[in-house]
Amino acid sequence: MRSGAELIAVDWGTTNRRAYAVADDGTVIDEVSDGLGVLAIESGGFPAAVADLRARLGNAPMLLAGMIGSNRGWVEAPYRSCPAGPDELADGLKRVPETNAAIIPGLSFAGEASVDVMRGEEVQLLGAVAAGLVSPDAPACHPGTHAKWVKLESGRIASFRTVMTGEIFALLKKHSIIGSQLQAEIAPGPSFAAGVRRSLERCELTADLFQIRARGLIGGLSNEEAGAYASGLLIGADIRTGLSFVGKGGAVALIGDRALTALYAAAMRETGRACFEVDGEEAFLAGIKAIAEIMK
Repeated sequence: MRSGAELIAVDWGTTNRRAYAVADDGTVIDEVSDGLGVLAIESGGFPAAVADLRARLGNAPMLLAGMIGSNRGWVEAPYRSCPAGPDELADGLKRVPETNAAIIPGLSFAGEASVDVMRGEEVQLLGAVAAGLVSPDAPACHPGTHAKWVKLESGRIASFRTVMTGEIFALLKKHSIIGSQLQAEIAPGPSFAAGVRRSLERCELTADLFQIRARGLIGGLSNEEAGAYASGLLIGADIRTGLSFVGKGGAVALIGDRALTALYAAAMRETGRACFEVDGEEAFLAGIKAIAEIMK
């Protein structure tokens, strides 16, 4: 067992996994980060993948979150209904027999006009509140493959809406006629901002995406500009949907990977709505700590 480790916290998503050996005072003693997401593990291969983490991080109790608890993961942890906070997540833990491991459930939301689900983001969102990084009633956004826009009420997730922004961009890069134009690294800048403004001004996303091909052929749009513009179009449409969902209020908390929250923060500036960034890793570890304390 890794010396001083009280807990192993695992954020195991669709394409990546991150695991941390955590001391009693919350200090990260050691960590593992790789591309062995849920989809990379063959059927029946999860016990060996978990054993690999234990060989590297020790035998402390393990708390896992994310797609590892889905029907594509190790053991399915049924969703808990919103509104929900750390108490509901702790109450819904799915313990895996003979492993000293438990999987945190995801959340579901059923409204009059829509239903939705999340796995993994709930730990970061509630962790950000538990750590005092986000107010208990703040509107929040977790950018990612499937961006989550969240209404927090009294420190609990009351409702949320998912936008498939990251996945659509990945599909466009790999399988669309404009894919070869979208390979440059994305960074905030004039082309990105122009794409954001275009989506905020009007909702013609699929037509505007084809304009990238036409402008590349006869309009002088470079590949470096094209990728940023496409990202701006998609994130602008995302933000338009998200702000409509969370409504008017205070500054929006952008929680997650710094590279993604920076893009969303740049896009939010085009709307005039205040926002601030919260590191996803810090929020995740705070969420795990909050759930672990309830378990004691």
